[in-house]
Amino acid sequence: MNPVEVKRGDSPVVLGLPHTGTYVPDDIRAQLNERGRGLADTDWHIDTLYDGLLDGATTVRATFHRYVVDANRDPSGESLYPGQNTTGLVPLTDFDGNDIWDEPPDAETIVQRRNTYHAPYHVALKAELDRVRKLHGVAILYDCHSIRSQIPFLFDGTLPDFNIGTNDSATCAPIVEMAAHGLCRASDRYSCVLNGRFKGGWTTRHYGQPHKSVHAIQMELAQSTYLSAEAPPWTYDHARAMQIRQPLSRLLGKLAHIALNGDLT
Repeated sequence: MNPVEVKRGDSPVVLGLPHTGTYVPDDIRAQLNERGRGLADTDWHIDTLYDGLLDGATTVRATFHRYVVDANRDPSGESLYPGQNTTGLVPLTDFDGNDIWDEPPDAETIVQRRNTYHAPYHVALKAELDRVRKLHGVAILYDCHSIRSQIPFLFDGTLPDFNIGTNDSATCAPIVEMAAHGLCRASDRYSCVLNGRFKGGWTTRHYGQPHKSVHAIQMELAQSTYLSAEAPPWTYDHARAMQIRQPLSRLLGKLAHIALNGDLT
């Protein structure tokens, strides 16, 4: 299976989808334990949720599961959140801190997976950002994520509905951050936070270079906003999804408008 799927558009906005894939090669699946084979930490149905929200948006989607290798982690293996519980380039535990492997991968295996899966995803993502920037003089990477709203191993309490990450305002121009935060705060139905527990993963931090006309934000949605329950079988709730698709569509449209009207060039 190709490790990455690309759908090209002519908008200045590129949607990154690093965690919706569920493909696990048979040899790797055989090394996972029963908990690991459940693939609980998938960004379930996020590709469906965002489908069609912005005309002309380019999407770059990893087809492999994050337990194979995490496309949103630093390829060096360095932690994104030093001193906090998190998962690595190839996770050894799930988000609850439980082991997921009967046979954990060794260092050589991790390098192989990085080269086979992680690297092609980022080659494709960079190519699309470069292409879009040539078209418009600017590109906006919007990295699409979701997570259960309550995970004591990773954070206390209940996560807000919208979690916007810009690595403390470093990965995009102020107008991009303000637009995202302002539109999310304006949604009475939903809660939001800017640079809370999730400040943006490696993708956002690596590609977000406003001085080079590439702006990046990460959106981590609480899965309670669009799933029937944050538990197997992870059912997509069409009614809930329709409600949250409205502010998400407005947000993506606003980002495209900002880029197309020269506010970032």
